[in-house]
Amino acid sequence: MIYRDVISAVIRALASETINSAGGCDYTPKIQASKLKGEIVGKEAAFLSDCWVFGRLHSCLEPKHWMALNACYSTHMASKVGAIGRIVSHVSSPAPRLFLTKAVTAWAYPQLGGAERAPAEKVSLEVDDDAPAWRKAAVAKTQKAINAKLKQRQEAPCEGVIILPAHNYDMNTWDVDGTPERTRRDWRRKIFKGLDTLVNQALLEAGEILTKEGVFFDEQDVA
Repeated sequence: MIYRDVISAVIRALASETINSAGGCDYTPKIQASKLKGEIVGKEAAFLSDCWVFGRLHSCLEPKHWMALNACYSTHMASKVGAIGRIVSHVSSPAPRLFLTKAVTAWAYPQLGGAERAPAEKVSLEVDDDAPAWRKAAVAKTQKAINAKLKQRQEAPCEGVIILPAHNYDMNTWDVDGTPERTRRDWRRKIFKGLDTLVNQALLEAGEILTKEGVFFDEQDVA
C-alpha cells in the first residue's frame, strides 16, 4: 500500500483500529491464514498495510504525539476518549482543570453544523392531588429515573460516532468561577493552538518515520 501523504496514512491507519473487530491492530495475518496459497491483494492487502502503519507509528512516535493524533483523528471511540483524557496533561494553560478538559474535548469533537441533537423530551407522570404522600414520592422518583434514562440515551453515541450535546460547547459550563468572557476566550484559543501544534509536530514526526519506510507515492516516479 502506497499513501499519497502523511495525513492519508495516519487517517487510514487509525481507521483500521475501528475496522478490526478485535479492537487493536493485530495484523499478524489472520487474513492470510484463511487464504489458500497465494499473495494477499486488494482491500485485504491495503488493510494489512494500514495495520502495519498503525503499529509502526504507535511504537515509534513520542507518546504525546501518538495521543494527539488519536484525539484528533481516531474513529475508534475508546481510543479517542482515552487519548483525550491523557493529552490534557500535555497542554500548558492557566485555566482550571475542568475548563481545560472541556476545551480539549470540544477541540477533539468540533461542533458540526446541522449535527446538534434535539433536546431529550421529558416525561411528566400525573398523580392525583389527594394521593397519599408515599405514592407521590414514588411517582416523582419514577419520573426522575425515566428522564435520566432518556437523557442518557439522547447523549449516547450514534452508530459509533459521538455527537456532543450543544451545552458541551458553551464555555459557561466549562467554568464555575465566573471568569470574565475575554479571559475564557483567550484560554480556549491558546488551548486549541497548543493542541494544533502537538498534532502538527506529530504529523511531521510521522512523516519522517514513514518516509524512511518508503510508503509514500512519489509523483516523480511516474512523470
